[in-house]
Amino acid sequence: MRQIYIGEFSNWRYSRFMKYVHDVLDHPQRENVEKRLSIIEFCDQYGFEATKKAFGKSRSSIYLWKQKLKNGKGQLSTLVPGDRTPKNKRHRFVDPFIEKFILDYRAAHPGVDKATIAPILKDACLHNKVRPISESTVGRIIYDLKVAGKLSFSNKIGIRGGTGTLLVRQTKHKKKLRRKDFTPRQPGDLVQMDTIAIFVDGLKRYIFTAIDVQTRFAFAYTYKAKSSANGRDFLKKVLDVAPFPVKRIQTDNGGEFAMHFDDFCVKTCLTHFFNYPRHPESNGFLERFNRTIQEQHVEHYLDYIDEPDIFNRKLMDYLIWYNTEKPHRGIGKIPPMRYYLDTYRPLDQSNMLWTLTRAYILIAAYVIMFRK
Repeated sequence: MRQIYIGEFSNWRYSRFMKYVHDVLDHPQRENVEKRLSIIEFCDQYGFEATKKAFGKSRSSIYLWKQKLKNGKGQLSTLVPGDRTPKNKRHRFVDPFIEKFILDYRAAHPGVDKATIAPILKDACLHNKVRPISESTVGRIIYDLKVAGKLSFSNKIGIRGGTGTLLVRQTKHKKKLRRKDFTPRQPGDLVQMDTIAIFVDGLKRYIFTAIDVQTRFAFAYTYKAKSSANGRDFLKKVLDVAPFPVKRIQTDNGGEFAMHFDDFCVKTCLTHFFNYPRHPESNGFLERFNRTIQEQHVEHYLDYIDEPDIFNRKLMDYLIWYNTEKPHRGIGKIPPMRYYLDTYRPLDQSNMLWTLTRAYILIAAYVIMFRK
């Protein structure tokens, strides 16, 4: 908070001081106004010659500032420097031959850039005795023609295989949904997902991970590639294995959680939250699970990482132990499935469901490994 010392304005009248407080204190050009005020005060005390030597300001400039204050009835904001943008700006002159050549060439070859046009345009200019232009100037002319509406801004295009149908895809980005203040209350209200990259002897593998925020129920699976198709497949596995319906998914902004993954969320009516960029704290529960699974399992079975089937079988054994036996401090030092049954199932059914649920997870975890 800025403090104002009255002693600094001892030579000012009270009304002038109050105008400064209300009119200038929060102005973005406050420093320039204060500087001009100090120059005027200095000039009134020591004269124009001393002011010119000290600040380099002429008599006419100081008279102009005083006139602005007088016409503005003491409003100190009148000393704010004006806009110095020139009224008459220089406009680029483009030879009609060059403009016509670029338009014709782009019409014959849609989407070509300045690097393609520049060398051909140079030969044409020399042949027609027109002064050639640089490649960067060609780029600026193309942009000006687009702004003027003579050329269209390019879109991402592709050809559908077999039919020859032209597909035009706009570059407009979809607005991502953020979690903000949403708080999960029930199992499946929010499942966080992420990927772990494993590099061993030049071999790269990716472990997709997921955890339910409310119950700490977790699942993971290993893939050879970090693609949105594999992301979709992993999401299907999570929906099959989870003993409760999943309603919302939270991921980072990686490509594995876009395209096919996001389309599947829309198809199955799942709400897809995206984290803010460079903010891993948004997935705090999953980040802790990622560390745990690496320290307690992945690092001990790296010899099998080049054989995903064997590695995933051992991973399923670990996940069954993690969900049904490993105590978790955040949920009262009991396993996730025990917590789920005790908290969200009737007490008279809890013991009966405990054995059935363990068997269900065991069967489901292994069945999805061999599902085509």
